[in-house]
Amino acid sequence: MTSSSIEVRPVRNRADKKAFVKVLWSLYQDDPNWVPPLIMERMDAIDESKNPFFQHAEVRLWIAYRNNQPVGRISAQIDELVQQCHGIKTGHFGYFDCIEDQGIANALLDTACSWLRDRGMVEVIGPFSLSINEETGMLVEGFNTRPMLLMGHSRPYLQRLAVNYGLTKAKDTWAYEINIENNILAPSIQRRLDRTIKLGKVSFRPINMEEYEKELKTILDIFNDAWAGNWKFIPFTQAELDHAVKEMKMIIREDFTYIAEVNGVPQGMMVSLPNINEMIVDLNGRLFPFGLLKLLWRLKLNPSFKTARVPLMGIRRKYQNSQLGGIMSFGLFEACRKSGLKVGCKKAELSWVLEDNIRLAKLLDTIGCKKYKRYRLFHKAL
Repeated sequence: MTSSSIEVRPVRNRADKKAFVKVLWSLYQDDPNWVPPLIMERMDAIDESKNPFFQHAEVRLWIAYRNNQPVGRISAQIDELVQQCHGIKTGHFGYFDCIEDQGIANALLDTACSWLRDRGMVEVIGPFSLSINEETGMLVEGFNTRPMLLMGHSRPYLQRLAVNYGLTKAKDTWAYEINIENNILAPSIQRRLDRTIKLGKVSFRPINMEEYEKELKTILDIFNDAWAGNWKFIPFTQAELDHAVKEMKMIIREDFTYIAEVNGVPQGMMVSLPNINEMIVDLNGRLFPFGLLKLLWRLKLNPSFKTARVPLMGIRRKYQNSQLGGIMSFGLFEACRKSGLKVGCKKAELSWVLEDNIRLAKLLDTIGCKKYKRYRLFHKAL
């Protein structure tokens, strides 16, 4: 697609994919809160032979050029699981970034929407990069701090470009921040937790790394059950479960990941991950020749990270509206908090949380979490 001097070119090969990833450097290199992603990891995320998302989805990528210089990018994707789970012909867009130019934004969004419309989609929602279980939403509040691991970062003007194109708000999600140096449980809650543990009604344990694959599959199974009723939820497929287990092994810590058991049966979980973004900000996206050694040193040999992110937390649905479910949640938070303190962590992010998830919002408020970043998902009828 061409509009005046703007050309939107499809991504066709590995060189194009690398250019697609590298667009960010021209757009964000002067942003002090941008964290250059690891190029190799981002290349794998859009590689149909490596990301199992492509097993049930059709994806197209484009780069916008002006005067032969990259000035933006976008993806469009059709996930057959969306139709199966929700019965609506909904297409998604993602990886939406460009310079502050409405014409370029319009050209990119037109290209993605036209591709989706031509394939029978009746609406588009995004950005998802690539799915709701990966990077979700456009940052619209909280630009003054760096994004955490697997969370997006945007220029403030992108929201205006999206709205001017005709996109409207579909849903907001929040990232919450908590200072884990403070006690998070009120004395009355702590007493209830201690009493429940003493009576043997519930127990908390870190994962066993000797049975890593089994433990992670248990965690993701709880996630699929706990989140099943959420807006636009899509479960992990078996291939995605296997892939997540493999991908997380390098960064997951035994003492940061806890399972809550009732009568010896796993019913809740919380996964806290070291904030890798804190450790890679100076690598400029490259693991070689020395970036990998630096990352391993910072992550494994001399842990010195001050922040962590909780990307996965859930209680099986049968306990979600019970007192025991609340106790499990508080116990998981406290176990992970104490483990974080032992290695020098000071803050954690819990993300993301839907704006209308009142039950979870109240729980987070109870332990002292504060909203500090807002991500927006947009909608447009096709």
